[in-house]
Amino acid sequence: MEYFSLIYQASKNCKQSSNKVILLFIITSLALLVYTNEDYYNLLGLSKSATNRQIRQAFKKLALTMHPDKNPNNPEAHDNFLKINRAYEVLKDEDLRKKYDKYGEKGLQDHQGGQYESWNFYRYDFGIYDDDVEIITLDKGDFDAAVTSGELWFVNFYFPRCSHCHDLAPTWREFAKEMDGVIRIGAVNCGDNRMLCRSKGITSYPSLYIFKAGGSPVKYFGDRSKDELVRFAMKYVTSRVTELWTGNFASAFNSAYSLGIGWLVTFCAEMGDCLSSQTQLKLAGMLEGLVKVGWMDCKTQAQLCKDLEITSSTTIYFPPGSTIKQRNKILILQSLDAREIYIEVMQYLPDLESLTEHSIQGKLAHHRWLVFFKFSDATESGEYEFKKCKALLQSDNIQVGTFDCNAGSRICKTLYIRQPSVVIFKGRGTHAFEVHHGKKVLYDIVSFARESISASVITLNPQNFPKNQREPWLVDFFAPWCPPCRALLPELRKASKQLIGQLKFGTLDCTVHADLCNTHGIQAYPTTLIFNQSNVHEYEGHHTADEILEFIKDLINPSVIALTPQNFERLVRQRGQDEVWMVDFYAPWCGPCQALMPEWKRMARMLNGTVKVGSMDCQKYHFLCQKENVQAYPEIRLFPLNTNNAYKYHSYNGWSRNAQSLGSWALGFLPQTSIELTPDDFKNKVLKGKDHWVIDFYAPWCGPCQNFAPEFELLAKSFKGKVKAGKMDCQNNPHTCQTAGIRAYPTVKFYPFQGEKKKSAAGEYINSRDTRVISELLNKRLEELQPKMGMFSTKKLDLGKSALSWTTMLQKSILYNDSPCSIIGFPLKLLIMGNSTLREEEIVEVLTKISSLEHCGAVI
Repeated sequence: MEYFSLIYQASKNCKQSSNKVILLFIITSLALLVYTNEDYYNLLGLSKSATNRQIRQAFKKLALTMHPDKNPNNPEAHDNFLKINRAYEVLKDEDLRKKYDKYGEKGLQDHQGGQYESWNFYRYDFGIYDDDVEIITLDKGDFDAAVTSGELWFVNFYFPRCSHCHDLAPTWREFAKEMDGVIRIGAVNCGDNRMLCRSKGITSYPSLYIFKAGGSPVKYFGDRSKDELVRFAMKYVTSRVTELWTGNFASAFNSAYSLGIGWLVTFCAEMGDCLSSQTQLKLAGMLEGLVKVGWMDCKTQAQLCKDLEITSSTTIYFPPGSTIKQRNKILILQSLDAREIYIEVMQYLPDLESLTEHSIQGKLAHHRWLVFFKFSDATESGEYEFKKCKALLQSDNIQVGTFDCNAGSRICKTLYIRQPSVVIFKGRGTHAFEVHHGKKVLYDIVSFARESISASVITLNPQNFPKNQREPWLVDFFAPWCPPCRALLPELRKASKQLIGQLKFGTLDCTVHADLCNTHGIQAYPTTLIFNQSNVHEYEGHHTADEILEFIKDLINPSVIALTPQNFERLVRQRGQDEVWMVDFYAPWCGPCQALMPEWKRMARMLNGTVKVGSMDCQKYHFLCQKENVQAYPEIRLFPLNTNNAYKYHSYNGWSRNAQSLGSWALGFLPQTSIELTPDDFKNKVLKGKDHWVIDFYAPWCGPCQNFAPEFELLAKSFKGKVKAGKMDCQNNPHTCQTAGIRAYPTVKFYPFQGEKKKSAAGEYINSRDTRVISELLNKRLEELQPKMGMFSTKKLDLGKSALSWTTMLQKSILYNDSPCSIIGFPLKLLIMGNSTLREEEIVEVLTKISSLEHCGAVI
């Protein structure tokens, strides 16, 4: 089994059938020791809708009983544990889970496995906070939605093997219970979410950060005791507790009444216990936007408390417009615990506005609404929290309400709502809406509403599904129980904002519209198709907005040619002597192939006009790939220029498969346009020469320099004949780079030739590494350096002379080096129209002379 682990980890590419029977037999036999025909969900006792937290909990439960350390006398313990470990490794990873759901084991051939930890790790280090209800374990799929929801978050970034993290855990649990409801307490396992933690700048564990919407994260550096953590967190609870007295009592209540908000007041008298100032502040944070919180000192406000019939310390909630005498309206609270008071008040608050079958159409036509569709009067546990939506979404101009599907079944049937759902309507009636498929928790619903209202994604059904429409559509076919599907939805919303007016976005729930999904051959979720009239394209990349945008850009302006056995022979084999081709032989189910796809397209756009780029689907054209002796996926080959052997190619064996690395490798087979400069070259050719130069100052060890190198070479090719391109190695030529004022690598500078004006070694700094920006800047400077045909005065024009006469005078002027002032009035337009026998450079020479003579009075 150790031998298999070594072989399997050494495999970098997706393996296919080989003619080497012995190797195939060994690999297949060894693979059987880990791979299993048993369904991964069944192995862990899970449904396909299991969340990441449920997957961790199920695996941990099995790991503690099935681990070989606990079963030393069972010879099958190791193999059995490998099976559940592999199931966990696949199902916890969004991309691997999608491939497994779509292709089964075949889609995982590139995934390394076969390793696991000791029993102690699973017992003490694995999923530290998975069982704590007050602590929300966040991962890459819901982190951003949580911290941008408008609620205050305190997040613990930890690593399972970190001893300090384990030391903090009991305190963090106590702190979470203390602050439950005041702020959200989160935890991120940086062992499982390395990229998320790296993107947040986490470099040590545990790292504790406060996140508040609209502000930058704040790191906690204090003592890790519960009291200090509470003190720090409460500094960010900005809600106010108002001291009420005779002078402001009436105005405070009237002001709140005009806003439709009630008051929660604790009266502090000599008898009984009133709420502590800390509890009052917690309640102000919990109830912010819904209820005002205040207190009254009955020792100093004795008459007012007597008028209010307060005889002992008590806490009362006053709904808007109510008085102390309306005992049937006010809520007298007995508890001193902030959480208990919060729940009682939230349950006492009026329900969200109820929409009816008669009112809903009019309401949705004129405003944006978040609507909770219900099928019973029963209130689910924690549902009172959703009353906060109204306050949290007020600044987004989103109204919040409920709809009873039992009373208005026709509406729910029309919208295909068959179970309790949360739906955002975008202000165009029932024609544009999106159903929420995330977690049924406040922060996720609020984040969804804000994302969706500004995105162009809508929920589709048989009535509005695109049919023969002129506008292109992206349609995501999904199932709500599928976690990768749910993770894709916010990425679609982000992508849609970048393509408003270019592409429409829709989602189709295949558990509701199975017939429509079957019509389009949907066999796995999510499946994303782009419909462009009669053409249909399937998206196979990673579930990020950036990669979706890359895919769509490539559809609009394809950079990679889809090769078939027919056009491969014609385009690649029979290519011209001056053509270079790069071909990616891939399989759709192959993980590294999917990872390469967006980079391959970026590279193709980068090399556009220099190298032709294609791809060959070896699952579809298996015979050709076999004929070409393709043994692993992806197989990247370059077919060079100037060769008489059509079958000659070079295989890419580099470790990095990003666009820059692949582009650099390809350009290495082409004649280099940019010139490696020496200090003498810089002095004589650049500073003293009569050419424009653009120079890349670099260092060989510099990573960004290596990434920029292929971009600069392409820039050099695009300006060939107009601007010379040079490269200066600052490691070997430090004095030259110091003279040029180089302080960072890579640095790009432009050295224009301006006649007798001496060039400065400092040149003109170009503050960009984007070749498109550099190209625009160079073109602009070249235009500025060229004489402008319209810069001369036409006041001295003498149209009595013919074009031929003026041409003759210009020629004589150049021939005898006469002053061109005498011909300043020449109608230059005639020269441009082809009536002159002068060459372009001769005209430019004359114009340059004219512009240099101030006494001509010609320059405007």
